Amino acid sequence: MLLARLTGLSRSHVASALRADAATVNGAAGKPSTLLDEGDRIAYAIEPPRPLEVEPEAIALEIAYEDDDLLVVDKPAGMVTHPAHGAVDGTLVNALLAHVASLPGERVRAGLIHRLDRDTSGLILVAKTDAALGTLGRAMQARYIERAYRGIVVGTPEEPAGTIRGALGRDPRNRLKFTIRNEGKPATTHYALREKLAGASELDFRLETGRTHQIRVHLAALGHPLVNDPLYGRSDARVPIAGQALHAWRLRFKHPRTKQMLSFESEPPPEYLATLALFRRPPQ
Repeated sequence: MLLARLTGLSRSHVASALRADAATVNGAAGKPSTLLDEGDRIAYAIEPPRPLEVEPEAIALEIAYEDDDLLVVDKPAGMVTHPAHGAVDGTLVNALLAHVASLPGERVRAGLIHRLDRDTSGLILVAKTDAALGTLGRAMQARYIERAYRGIVVGTPEEPAGTIRGALGRDPRNRLKFTIRNEGKPATTHYALREKLAGASELDFRLETGRTHQIRVHLAALGHPLVNDPLYGRSDARVPIAGQALHAWRLRFKHPRTKQMLSFESEPPPEYLATLALFRRPPQ
């Protein structure tokens, strides 16, 4: 979209502004679908989105560990990690700001070392001090923080264990999605078969990189999308989970101050376990 390039704003924000008559083409209202010809005169007045105001909210948290430097939270599926336009409250960050008086970093991502997709459950690491944020952030970039996931995929990969490498970037045809692109950011996912099921499999995943939607994109590219992934696979009305069957079950890292190695594990939520049970049953 031309105006997105000219303004530096997101395509979705520009499209919303155009639907509100924020631009004209040759004096007539311009719409996202308007086709331009050489010599067209465009006039526009598109304001950037207002900065998000992030407020503390008294939302119960399941805390796996906490000390003066950090905490590890077990995020439920369905909770957005941090506010964004379209999801400004009810997020993990809103809850964290109510739990901890002050968190380091940009307020909209206060304390976060990494994130999980809304419908992915499991462990998230949060820094409580500037020093911890810096140390853990560098450890994440250097791949010293180990994260392991469990996921249920459609079918069974030909190889019981393997590595998927594919640089990830925005899908030019759908800005909500990511895809494997030569000009994308490098991404590596290791997988291993945990259990073969009826028409599906449970896999273990270990990440070398932490790109947005990484596991979801890589497994879809392998031909085995996550069960009930509406974006990279298909929704499955039989399963009791709201989105993709993916759980961040293990987190291992060195404490930023004491240098002690810490390791945490999280049992998948009941809906994930019920989905496993569903695919363990032989077809009727």
